[in-house]
Amino acid sequence: MRNPKRTDIEFGNPQSLTIAQSEIKSVLSTSQASDIARKKILDFIQDHPDALHRSCVAGHLTGSAAVLDHTGERILVMLHKKLQIWLQPGGHADGDGLLSRVALREAVEETGIQELELFGPGIDCDVHVIPARGTDPEHLHLDTRYLIRAPEGSKFRKNHESIELRWVTQKELLSLTEEESTLRLAKVSIRMAKKCFLI
Repeated sequence: MRNPKRTDIEFGNPQSLTIAQSEIKSVLSTSQASDIARKKILDFIQDHPDALHRSCVAGHLTGSAAVLDHTGERILVMLHKKLQIWLQPGGHADGDGLLSRVALREAVEETGIQELELFGPGIDCDVHVIPARGTDPEHLHLDTRYLIRAPEGSKFRKNHESIELRWVTQKELLSLTEEESTLRLAKVSIRMAKKCFLI
């Protein structure tokens, strides 16, 4: 799949929410937990037409990336500075309904790796609670996740949002986190890579 460009769909287009719904509906059925989360996200959108924006206080749509190395055996995770947990790269849609583009953009920004390659439709959905911080109340992140491959020999570079980045196998990730959604994403992405990367 080619990488989505900003010229494909104009940022901030009134049809952005419809585009987001289409991407979410296209997410592959890879686990029961993901299927349940996908329904929650679609229901949330029906009740919150501003779900693509951070101004939606109850929660907002996000896109994230399972960035795997070229072998498809290791996933790149980051120790998030604010949340103090190991996560995959990702971030807010900020009005962009093409969630695959959001995931790719955030992956590049948070890992410093260029020439990342996006594969197919989303592979996982998740809904998680973000604790209150400063003036921001507790809210939901309604996340759509995509499989992305890094080129051989890629060198990552952390940005201001992370303390550390690390390539890990699925087994090694178990020593870093007990977060079910992160472990699920690693399992699903590595399994899907065997098909998508033709390895």
